[in-house]
Amino acid sequence: MITSAEAVCALGSSMPECLETWRAGRSGLSVENDRLVGRIRDRALMKGRRYGAASNIAVHVARQAVQKAGWNHEQIKSAWLFAASSRGNAAELLGQNRERRPVKRFRASNTIHSEIAAAVSIELGIRGPWQMLSSGCSSGLDALGMAWMALRSGLIQRAIVLAVDLPLVPELIRAFRETHLLSTNGVNDPLSPMTTGIHLGEAGVALTLEMSDKGLAEMRHYSANSDAYDSLMIPEDGAPLAELLGVFSRPALICPHATGTLNHAQSEMQALRTAFADVPPLLLLKPFTGHTLGACGLLDVALIASALPVLPRNLEGLTGVSSETFTLNHGDEILKIASGMGGHNAVVTLRV
Repeated sequence: MITSAEAVCALGSSMPECLETWRAGRSGLSVENDRLVGRIRDRALMKGRRYGAASNIAVHVARQAVQKAGWNHEQIKSAWLFAASSRGNAAELLGQNRERRPVKRFRASNTIHSEIAAAVSIELGIRGPWQMLSSGCSSGLDALGMAWMALRSGLIQRAIVLAVDLPLVPELIRAFRETHLLSTNGVNDPLSPMTTGIHLGEAGVALTLEMSDKGLAEMRHYSANSDAYDSLMIPEDGAPLAELLGVFSRPALICPHATGTLNHAQSEMQALRTAFADVPPLLLLKPFTGHTLGACGLLDVALIASALPVLPRNLEGLTGVSSETFTLNHGDEILKIASGMGGHNAVVTLRV
């Protein structure tokens, strides 16, 4: 069971704030330099002397999640930590330290991905093992899947799963623009034929996963595969993702990856049509949060699990989706998809 969840993103600086903004039907995106971006408003959460900005966010959300779960010292100490990020402490790696006081002594540790997991382990006193996963935009969902498998195998009784990405760094923005992945027309409608690319967003998210009969939602299944096709593009027929989805029964609701690139919009929808003759209702969350890269899959899961059983409606005016509130019943399943650059697909299902 997912027993607690915490998040900071463009929607708010805590899970209650995020849910309030989402339920009000407001996107967290704002215009900066003629671009829509999803920026975390409370920049103080990124500051600290010892760690990079992403690591400081990770410590904050992990601490809040275990507090919500009611774990005692011994339970925290023995937990297994699964952390995920696509770009890690990119600002520190690129010499940008605007969110925190730069200290030369910590330059080496600030520029490795695993500092995110190490910082959480140190600050929370976690003595169980930690893993750092980086599989592009699938990172957070893969971390959740790995934690789920560890619990099912009997290796552990509880896990902390976290994901963080802070891509609003000039060098990263330029890289996405030069790769032609950023939106060029500002359309915030991932499945529209007018969509031209993604809107970057920042996020940190953590949840607790336990062998329990009570919680926010039950984690039911995880599976993953790869396209083996191209470093940027996705097969237009969506065949690899359709093959992966073929192992799942038809859910009550799907939260697709829906990046906002036209290639992805076409291929993902084709995969859904191939896997499910009658495509279930779709919930699109990136129009609210922006594309938070390696954090996006876990962020979507945390938001959904925290809002159940009544999920807020899609952002008004989106193409190809319902504008009604989603009311789910006990036993209903929700399918979440994430696809990483380079062609790695991950899927999990949750049960109400």
